[in-house]
Amino acid sequence: MLKNALIKTIIRLQRKRTNYDRPIAIRSAAEKRARRYIRLPLQCMAWEIDAAGVKAEQVMWHGKNEGRAILYFHGGGYTVCSPRTHRHLVCNIARACGAVALVPEYRLAPEHPHPAAVDDAVKSYRWLLKSGIKPHRIAVMGDSAGGGLALALLMHLRDKKLPLPGCAVLLSPWTDLTGSGESIMKNKRKDPMLEPRALEKFARYYVPSGDLAHPSVSPLFGNFKKLPPLLFHVGECEILLDDARRAAEKAKESGVETEIAIWPGMIHVFHYLSPLLKEATKAIEDIGQFVRRHIPAT
Repeated sequence: MLKNALIKTIIRLQRKRTNYDRPIAIRSAAEKRARRYIRLPLQCMAWEIDAAGVKAEQVMWHGKNEGRAILYFHGGGYTVCSPRTHRHLVCNIARACGAVALVPEYRLAPEHPHPAAVDDAVKSYRWLLKSGIKPHRIAVMGDSAGGGLALALLMHLRDKKLPLPGCAVLLSPWTDLTGSGESIMKNKRKDPMLEPRALEKFARYYVPSGDLAHPSVSPLFGNFKKLPPLLFHVGECEILLDDARRAAEKAKESGVETEIAIWPGMIHVFHYLSPLLKEATKAIEDIGQFVRRHIPAT
């Protein structure tokens, strides 16, 4: 509990220094922190590839490939972060799932607003299929904005009658860029990582003009019918709690096999803190169990 409180304090202090009017500077700082602090175990392997014109990384834990594939979309408000900033998180998830992960470096706003990210997500999925991976062997995943992007991809695939993946995992997904969730204001003093003004800024970087409620932007307002099994993870303390909770409820009402875990005392994408936080490690193990249930080993 003390460790969790200390982590929250450090994150909150760092957030206070963030100038959301300078998205490129925020992006540069995130990459610099990744280079300085992220150290991967020798068993974690990562290499760059070209996925149908989309720059990407493939990540796996040595000896833990059981014939599954993960298509993982990093978070960052559609504006910051990259496969490099999320490499250790994806590697831990890949190990838990016995999978090789593809992490697209999808184009970011404000230079590349919507639908650039969605277009790159579709290209990446098609590349996996063309590489010979069967759709039912794929787990689509994402955190924060990447979680929203993962849902938008699933809806696009279904609407275009393309083969759907075996399952999907959404970590603290940003599903509503209109900011209508009650938790945004209710949890704003509890959440050390995100604040309402940040969401407002990132939303308009991604969609400078137009409808923030469009389903390919805010999948909460889309059609959830006939999507593959979904697992939602969200922290009790985050402002995006209702983004996950309402999306999970809508999926269940649409007849989709859906699980949601609301983790007490946890923050936005707390999985990032494994192995520092035991809850984060436990959550990653839970993801692995979910994926293994829906995608058996070959």
